Amino acid sequence: MKVTGLQILYGVLAIVGICVTWYYNLQPMEMSYFAGLYANPAASSFTNDLIVVVTAFLIWSFVETRRLKMSYVLWAVGFVLTFVIAAAMTVPLFMLLRERRLIAMAE
Repeated sequence: MKVTGLQILYGVLAIVGICVTWYYNLQPMEMSYFAGLYANPAASSFTNDLIVVVTAFLIWSFVETRRLKMSYVLWAVGFVLTFVIAAAMTVPLFMLLRERRLIAMAE
């Protein structure tokens, strides 16, 4: 299977997504992680924005998994990793897997 620039970009974004989120996740916190999500209006706005975007992504990715006959096991792993690691990693990772599936279907 050929590797495209788009696949490389998605892979790089997945790696960057895990690094830039977990750098901060591993820092000492003055309050609990969940309390920090709503610590001020800016954090609350961003948290609510992310909840809506992640929900929409998970619904879309589930439908896309079915449409492209991709592995539901991979989707389930991605679902869990979205909350355990970061959506910043799982969204580009799903896009990479989706792109690879589209190329495989075209070949």
